[in-house]
Amino acid sequence: MQRALALGDAARRRTAPNPWVGCVIARDGVIVGEGATEPPGGPHAEAVALAAAGDRARGATAYVTLEPCGHRGRTGPCTDAMRAAGIERVVVALEDPDPRVGGRGLARLRDAGVTVEVGLGAADATRSLAPYLHHRNTGSASCLVKTATSLDGRVAAADGSSQWITGDEARADAHELRAESQAVVVGSGTALADRPSLTVRLATDTPARQPLRVLLDARGRVPADGPLFDTTLAPTLVLTTAMVPGPALDAWRAAGAKVEIVDAAPDGGGVDLAAVLALLGRDGVLQAMVEGGPTLHGALLAAGLVDRVVAFVSGAVLGREGRAMFAGPGPLTLGDAPRLELLDAQVLGPDVRLEYRNARHGSGSS
Repeated sequence: MQRALALGDAARRRTAPNPWVGCVIARDGVIVGEGATEPPGGPHAEAVALAAAGDRARGATAYVTLEPCGHRGRTGPCTDAMRAAGIERVVVALEDPDPRVGGRGLARLRDAGVTVEVGLGAADATRSLAPYLHHRNTGSASCLVKTATSLDGRVAAADGSSQWITGDEARADAHELRAESQAVVVGSGTALADRPSLTVRLATDTPARQPLRVLLDARGRVPADGPLFDTTLAPTLVLTTAMVPGPALDAWRAAGAKVEIVDAAPDGGGVDLAAVLALLGRDGVLQAMVEGGPTLHGALLAAGLVDRVVAFVSGAVLGREGRAMFAGPGPLTLGDAPRLELLDAQVLGPDVRLEYRNARHGSGSS
């Protein structure tokens, strides 16, 4: 199962909106076939592994990180292929929450006389597939907040400068996170201050497609120029509200960006962030990486929409006039304060990478 998980993780950047699944087929203690999910329209992990195993699959055990599908989509049911190949036992890490699957694949195998076991490697599979599980359980994109901060929790100095708080290793790792996401999101303040391109440039394994760049601009503040509106680099989506002036809409569209109107936030201060994540989820985004500033990050956290945070912390100290990592309502008591669960900590050159998840969302969130 650990080998199957590694195969699935290696396929992560090419499978969305499908899950990154790994499959290993073993017979008499020897691996006879293995595979991972191919890009949409291609074979699933089980089919790849069965093709590699050939006749050696008969009487073998298949280890799969996610429940095999029992329905016909772009490809045929994996359960039927496993039965036809003579697989006698299937060990599955997780049941698939997709309503088209949802236990039906396991039942189909059991009805055919195949021995089925569920739960081996479940914790590791849950963490690996967290954005997919969140998407299938909620319909919305999973929200990953990425931030780079000083030792005293500041994302910019008093003069607004923020490049470069962290070092080369942390910046490269941030590009790995972009490569694992289907969308990169910024607010209008960050777009105006940084004029970012939001493309994957430093990752070790560049995805076949650049992630969608998403600009949240409720009032038409951001002009339609600069790298963010160079659609030869990557596609751009602007999410705005009915408050936006017509000339701004026309300029964005003329630059090649797609523009969609969403509801305003309940407090009138921007776009409705829950609606943003729902819209992105509808369009097949499993993980939306938010690289906004303190206002956007704070609003997401206050609304309970943050699933995961990756914070790169440097040894710099920017002082009390620097901009805080999260801006939001306050003051809060300890009992009111949102609490995140630490998942991982590692040293990256001169910096530290801290990864947290929102424990309130349970094991199916990222």
